[in-house]
This record gives sequence, structure tokens and C-alpha cells, in this order.
Amino acid sequence: MTQGAGQGPVRTETLRDFRVPPYAQQTPVPPPEEPAGQPEPAVPLFHQQPPAGHPEAPAPPPAPGAATYSGDEPDGYTPTARDLPVIQRGDTVALPTVEPLAAEVPEGPGPLYVVGDVHGYLDELLAALRAQGLIDESGNWAAGTARLWFLGDFTDRGPDGIGVIDLVMRLSAEAAAAGGYCKALMGNHELLLIGAKRFADTPVNSGAGTATFQAAWLLNGGQKADMDRLQDVHLQWMSRLDAIEQEDDHLLMHSDTTAYLDYGDSIEAVNDTVHAILNRNDADECWDLFRKFTKRFAFRDESGPQAARELLSAYGGQRVVHGHSPIPYLLGEVGTEDGEEDSRPVVEGPHVYADGLAIAMDGGVTMAGKLLIQQLPLHG
Repeated sequence: MTQGAGQGPVRTETLRDFRVPPYAQQTPVPPPEEPAGQPEPAVPLFHQQPPAGHPEAPAPPPAPGAATYSGDEPDGYTPTARDLPVIQRGDTVALPTVEPLAAEVPEGPGPLYVVGDVHGYLDELLAALRAQGLIDESGNWAAGTARLWFLGDFTDRGPDGIGVIDLVMRLSAEAAAAGGYCKALMGNHELLLIGAKRFADTPVNSGAGTATFQAAWLLNGGQKADMDRLQDVHLQWMSRLDAIEQEDDHLLMHSDTTAYLDYGDSIEAVNDTVHAILNRNDADECWDLFRKFTKRFAFRDESGPQAARELLSAYGGQRVVHGHSPIPYLLGEVGTEDGEEDSRPVVEGPHVYADGLAIAMDGGVTMAGKLLIQQLPLHG
């Protein structure tokens, strides 16, 4: 701050801090000549005070003892231009405008995949999911908006059924967070494991004498390690699985049977009925449900196309996609459990049959076959 002769303090701000008032834009009147030897320091024109009485002249200092303005506007007070900061358009520097990047929203749902029977073969499942690009090397969901359906039978016969369930539950959450989904259907082995846990050795009416869920579970490959690790969260998850669904004109189910028709004339009715049976917790009723879901080969013989059409007519879709019956059985081949190379069933992919109305997805992993994951639609 400098002191001009005969004037008040003069600030040294730049032109950016002020607009040039109208009176300063006129041709200035030259000041009167001063006596030689007494020059006054030059003051920039835009620092000159406006003449008294000008609308933008500063208010005179208050008289001694007069009340000063406390910050509260008196009645009728109207701010003048000099009470407010004034910024000329040309006084500012224009910064480049950065447009926010629009989030890429995928158009429509992602690709659809189905997985056949896993039966506790966790390592084979992980390898097959990686091969399809559905998970990364760490086992995390890597398929974005893809849709993945498991067709049931996660446990029994293989070494780590609970590990398979844990993986599917985790991938369901990760896929949903990425905009896709991972869902599962109920297989007959889920019903068997639920029954063995709930009813154990309680006798049930099997239609061929007395039976128990515990005995049936052991005869069908039940693993003690799975039962020891089975928790309430696994039971609840299995109990809430749907039995049948339609996706992109594909009617998805676990078993190749028409027994689903016994539980409702629509997809919603079938699923509601199955859930109601499990909630009632009646051993005989659950056993009957399990028994009907173990039926197979409805689409294999000459009457197969008609059976498939019956289901498609009731529930919709253009093709039935199922697991449950190993493809080597559907083809009349026999595999062995020892996995010898010369007896290993040759399964390269899903089996399309019944005049193209049915797709079998159980590659026979329990008989040294192949754990199948297939993107739909499948032509053939």
C-alpha cells in the first residue's frame, strides 16, 4: 500500500481486482500544474477516487459520535453496485471444461451359461469355470454381466460337496455386484442331503417297504465330510432353490422327467409347491418329492419328443435343458469309477436329442467323464 499526495491510501491490486468505473473510462482531465521541484507520484488512473457526489463515490467517514453500520441492513436498504464484488468476463481465465466419462451401460443381459452336475468335484469345477472365462485365477467372478445357471446336484460322490456350495454362494454375490448373476436349481441330491440332515433314520414310506433318508443318502454317495461341515446356512440356501426356471427360451430343470407336472401347471406354481413341502418338514412328503425327482430318461426313447413338448407347452420355452442323467447312460455307454483311460466314456460336450428339443448337461464327472459348462443357445 502506498500513500498518494493529497489522497488517501492507494492499494496496489491489479486490474483483475476491479472493474473500471464509468467515470474512469472518460478522457481524464489533466491535473493543474504543480510548482517545479514538487512533483507528486503518479497514480494509475484506475486508482483515482471518483469525484464527490458521484454515484460510486465512497461514503464520507462518519461524524464523531455517529452510529456506525453494524452489519444489519436498515429498513429500505438497497445494496449498490459497489457493495458487491464485480467481476468482468474478461478478467477471469477460462479453464477447460472436462466432461465426466459416462458409465458404460451394457445393452441387454450378458451371455447365458449352464453347468451340469458337479457332485463335489470342486477342482474340476474351478478348472471348467476358468476355461470359460467365468472366474479368474483366484477363483473370483470375472464374467461381468454374464448369467450362470447351475442345474443342481452339488454334493455326494465327490470329495468336497460343501466346498462346491460355498463357491456357488460366493459367486452369486460377486456376479450380482458385477451386474450379472449366478443362480442354481434344486437337484435330487439336495433333497437327499436335506432329508438326511433333518430326518436321519426316521422311517418313511418308500412304496417298496421301509426306508430312511440316511440310508438312501449313504447308498447314493453321501460323504461324511460333507455332513460334518453342513451348516444351517447351507441348509437354508438349498431349501430355497427353485426346481424349474425359463431363461432365453430354455426350460431349465435338473431331472429329465415329466414329474414336475405333478407339482403345478406353471413355473411359479411348481416352485411354490416344492418350497411349501420343504417348509412343512414332513418326512413322507419330502421323500415322495425326492423319489419323483430321481426319475430319468423321459426324453430318451421314441416318446421322448412328445414328453419334451408336454413340458414346454406347460411351462414355456423352446428346449429343455437338464442334468441328472449322465450322457454315457443316455447314449447306452457304460463308464467305470476307476477312471482307467481305456474305459473312460468319451464326452466332449452336451448331448442334444429328442428331435432337438432336449439338451443333456451331465457329462458324467463321477465316472471319469467331463464336468460340462456350456454357453446357450447351443445348435445341433
